[in-house]
Amino acid sequence: MKKPVNISDAPKPIAPYSQAILTGNTLYVSGQIAIDPYTGKLVDGGASAQTKRVMENIRAILKEEGMDFSHIVKCSIFMSDMSIYKDVNEVYGTYFDTDPPAREAMAVKGLPMNVDVEISCIASNQ
Repeated sequence: MKKPVNISDAPKPIAPYSQAILTGNTLYVSGQIAIDPYTGKLVDGGASAQTKRVMENIRAILKEEGMDFSHIVKCSIFMSDMSIYKDVNEVYGTYFDTDPPAREAMAVKGLPMNVDVEISCIASNQ
């Protein structure tokens, strides 16, 4: 059984997808970009500010299902250019106190709305 998760404290999807899907004890969070959920606008400030907004969007989705960052087992980070890797890591790392999840980080040719960072994740409350 799958349960779509769509909340007002995270940005509305900009295409046909759910913010996340819960199936059993596993939450699949769709790629989040730096849209402020309350204004619907992209945040300013470069890769660091975008990464912070993305992580806060993920936090809101996790919270809806009674989870937090300690429940994340896998992340995928997509960046507009590897030159921002350090900035993304500095912010991303502050969200994991111990045992960070498995992940990959890669530069891609383009991201939705021309953002610099998109992050998706898988969380489990087992």
